[in-house]
Amino acid sequence: MQQRSAAEVSRSELAAQAAGAVVVEIYDQVYQLRGTDPAYIEKLAGIVDAKMRAVSAHGATVDSLRVAVLAALNIADELVALRARFDTLNSSLNQAQNSTRTRAGSLMGMLDEVLTERKAG
Repeated sequence: MQQRSAAEVSRSELAAQAAGAVVVEIYDQVYQLRGTDPAYIEKLAGIVDAKMRAVSAHGATVDSLRVAVLAALNIADELVALRARFDTLNSSLNQAQNSTRTRAGSLMGMLDEVLTERKAG
């Protein structure tokens, strides 16, 4: 997102900023958003803007609503893929943890046997 000079910022944008809103530009449209973390909102807006521009560059459509929907579908596809990857990794981690617990329990039992034998012997 390019920085605009103070002269380019409208009065409504200045009022929005004074009221705590974050002013972002997505696909050449200005939005006034509220949230607890302005930097995070700007980051999200940058991601959406970049995705919309990428979709627009690869297609012949100039309809911004269609570009937005296609960008949303791309972002949703990325989300679903990442969730699937997360679920796979989480499952692997759970299996590894269970295996480690089982092995630790077995080793504890063996150690208890050795200590019991030493006390008896």
